[in-house]
Amino acid sequence: MKTTLEIPDAIFRRAKSVAAQRGISLREFVTQAVRDKLSANAKTGEKPWVKHMGKLKHLRKETERINRLIEEDAERIDTEMWS
Repeated sequence: MKTTLEIPDAIFRRAKSVAAQRGISLREFVTQAVRDKLSANAKTGEKPWVKHMGKLKHLRKETERINRLIEEDAERIDTEMWS
């Protein structure tokens, strides 16, 4: 399919240069770029936060320890403050 795109001059020149360095046509370079972008969006498009799920699991015990210390400190009465 043929279409017309308006691409900023600086991006066009850079894309044309990279395509030439890779030994492919600008058409093939743009096709690959669009394909890669669509593929990346399909993987994370719906719920991008999912890829980060569970990455802090190793800190669970430390979080519990800190919360326990905060609770213990909050239960102490500061007599100087209430004098």
